[in-house]
Formats: sequence, C-alpha cells, structure tokens
Amino acid sequence: MDSSLNAARRSRELREVAEERLDVLVVGLGATGAGAALDAASRGLSVAAIDAHDLAFGTSRWSSKMVHGGLRYLAKGQVDVAYESAVERGILLRRTAPHLAKAHPYVLPLTKDVSRRQAALVMTGYRLGDALRAAARTPRRLLPGPTRLSAARAHTLAPVLRDDGGLRGGLLSWDGRLLDDARLVVAIARTAAGHGARVLTRCRALRLTGSGAEVRDELTGEEFTIRARVVVNATGVWAGGLDDRVRLRPSRGTHLVLAPGALPGLIAGLHLPLPGESNRFALVLPQPDGRTYVGLTDEPVDGPVPDVPEAPEEDVRTLLSVLNGVLETPVTREAVAGAYAGLRPLLAADGRTSDLSRRHAVVTGDGVVTVVGGKLTTYRRMAEDAVDEAISHANLKARRCRTRRIPLVGAGARLQKPPQKVPPRLAERYGAEAEAAYELVKTHPEEVGLGLTAGDLLWSALHEGALDEGDLLDRRTRIGLVRQDRERALPTTREIVDRTSRG
Repeated sequence: MDSSLNAARRSRELREVAEERLDVLVVGLGATGAGAALDAASRGLSVAAIDAHDLAFGTSRWSSKMVHGGLRYLAKGQVDVAYESAVERGILLRRTAPHLAKAHPYVLPLTKDVSRRQAALVMTGYRLGDALRAAARTPRRLLPGPTRLSAARAHTLAPVLRDDGGLRGGLLSWDGRLLDDARLVVAIARTAAGHGARVLTRCRALRLTGSGAEVRDELTGEEFTIRARVVVNATGVWAGGLDDRVRLRPSRGTHLVLAPGALPGLIAGLHLPLPGESNRFALVLPQPDGRTYVGLTDEPVDGPVPDVPEAPEEDVRTLLSVLNGVLETPVTREAVAGAYAGLRPLLAADGRTSDLSRRHAVVTGDGVVTVVGGKLTTYRRMAEDAVDEAISHANLKARRCRTRRIPLVGAGARLQKPPQKVPPRLAERYGAEAEAAYELVKTHPEEVGLGLTAGDLLWSALHEGALDEGDLLDRRTRIGLVRQDRERALPTTREIVDRTSRG
C-alpha cells in the first residue's frame, strides 16, 4: 500500500484527475473530508480529494486534541450524540488509531467555588459517562473509570493547584486525547491514498457543479475541470460558500499556549468550572512536547469566515482569569507564549453558540452532498453518512462501509512491539512507521525544536504531503505556535523544502 504523499505524487495525480471521470470528488481535507475520501476509496470507488490549502488547514488542527466520550452532550439530554461520540472514541482507541489516541486523566479541583451539590452532580455525570463507555464496548483497561481524590492525591497529580486549606480534594475522570489532531488528519489522508484516492492539496474548488467542480491549482494558477458523478462538500465553516443551502453559525474556540515550565509538575489535565455555567469547563491540557494548552472559549463569529482566525485579547484575559482562580502561582500575560483559535461549523439555530447541538447533517441536491456540523471525534461516522448519501444520490455500486476496522497509517501489527532501538518519542509519533522514520532521523539529527529533528521534517516532506514551511511548522508539527520557536526552525525548514521541491 503506497500511502506516501509528496510533491511528485501531487503533480502526477493532478494531471490524471484532469483526464478522468471519477466516482466521487471530495472537497475539503480536514478530518471529515479525508475520512470521506478513505471511506469511498475503501469501498472500491474512484476518488479524488482536494483542498485549497493543506491537510488539516482549518478547524481540524485547532481543537483541544481531545477524543470526547460525549459527556457534555449527555448533560444536555442529547443521548444519541453522546453515545455516537463514545462509540467513535472507542474505535479510535481500540482499532484505527491506537498510536495517536490515548486515555488521559483529568482532575476537577474541589475548591471553595465548587459546592458539594455541584461536585455530586459532576461525579454523577462522570459515572454516566463511564456507563456510555461500557455501552460502547470500550474496555476499562483502555479507559479507566472515575474516582474521588483526596486533597493530597489531587495535589500530587496537579501540584500547581492552590493549597491554602481550601482544596477539599478532586474528581478524577478519564477521556481520550490525541497526540496531535493534525497528525490524525494526515494519517487518515495517507490511508485514503493507500487505498487509491488522489489526495491533492493547494487545489481550490472555484465552483461545484452537478458533474464535478471547476478548480484552480494554487501553485501554478492553472484552472481546469475535475469531473465526477457526485461531489462531497466537506469544507466545514466554509461549506456555505460552495453550497448556498447550508446555514451555519460559526463559533470561535480560543486556546492559550503556555511554554514548558509554566505549570511545573502537572501530570493530569484539569477541568475548571466556568463561572455562571452549569456544565461547561475550561480545560488545562499538558502536551507531550512540554507545552500546556488552556482553553476553550465559545464565542459567536459574525461576518466573513477568515482562513486563519485570530485569538482576541479578550479571550486570553478570560482564560487566564479562570486558570489563575485555582493556581498557587498565577500565570501572567507575559507567560503566554502563543495562542490559537479555531471555528466550529455549527448548524444555524436560535440561542447561544455554546448551546447549539453538535449533531452533524447531510444536505443533498444537484449532484452535491454537503456534510456539516459534528465534531472531530465523530469524523468517521460523518464521513460514512456522507458517502452513503453520495452513493445513493449518484446510484453508484459500492461495498458497504469498512472504516470501522481499517487501521490508519502507523497503526497495525508492528505497533504492538516497536523495535527496542527506536527512541520512544518516535514510536509514539510514528507508530508502526517509527523504524523507517528513525533512519531519516539518524542521518539528519539536527534539532529544530520541541525535540524534533531535520529528519522528522524531511519525513513529512517525503511521506506526509508537506509542501512548504507552513505545512511543516504549523501542521506536521506545532513548532510554529510560538513565534520564537518558528524563527529558530525556519532556516533548516527552508533547506528541506528547497531540497524536496527540486526532487
């Protein structure tokens, strides 16, 4: 299975799709679009998937990196959404991406601001969430159950918590988390390519038609037609720009990026109740690279949808205020090394964006199937529903969906026992491909940041479809989230881009 994506493959496959008539054209290469390409290709259909920018350029790289079990939706009475989320979390943890998705502990500190009644309600919710885990048949060995912690144990898992006698203990829960959401998208797209899909970045859809799309190669400016029996529009918050039947109310989710050492000794993530909210929490998320993410806001966004949303200063102040309410030593504004914001593609309805349903929808007509809404955890189910509808709409002959059991690139038999000579960080990052990646790391060991080397960047250019500095620093890695880190890594990154673009 040839799953490598690179500049040479892109050029070749661009020429091919201009001359063929495909079964399915997917527009958008976030998690859902890449998932639709994999779903359709694995059913035996001819597929191309395009994006105006890069893999995971939009919302799919701006998440909290969590694989949710749907607890929040359960609290809103959306049992079907919660169950779907728990099922999809189990599929990622058990079968499709065990190298990228792991269980992680979270502590809710029981401070004076959390009443005993509220603590009891939260623990009831955690136990209902554990019942969802069991119903979804996710084994407890992969996702432990909730428990109550003493103050001493809570402080051990999170020594940054204020210890002035007001900490009664904590509530410990577990949920799934990703090593990196953008890397999940890359793995999905590469797996689709391995099943025969043409995965084409920097290829913008100008107009969708009943028989394909008018597109433009963003690298050369050349415009041409891709013909297809049906088009799947999976462009997220931009979906309405290609299908005017779709109405969305985007909301902005902002995260702070704290540099390594800002919250020393933090082992578990933190759930911090938001003032005035009954079932919303801020998240403190320690990362494998030593950074810590703090999120996340939920604010409506009006007007044109930007390609890259900015994190406003108001969001930064709000998150710091919630965080510092539980810390022994407050985090100052100067300690925030970076920030990022993503836009959720919520279906339009009345009310606050934080109250809108995370259900997804599939809209069909005139040879175009648009899939919108949903969340990262349920990308696979969204893709399945969209492809089912596309097959029915275009009267295509295809097998039933197989993606519940298709391991993504990096998962598989060799993942269980990685070679002992491979450093642990490579086994975690590349899974079953760690040994091959290690060969490049050994020959290009120059460190570029966050423990990554020039060999890691070269691997991304040769096998993961990275075409320029932004692809390497902002999506294949997260070096670019902090400006100083980006500047240090740029010279080596530019050398790699120049070398691989010239073959």
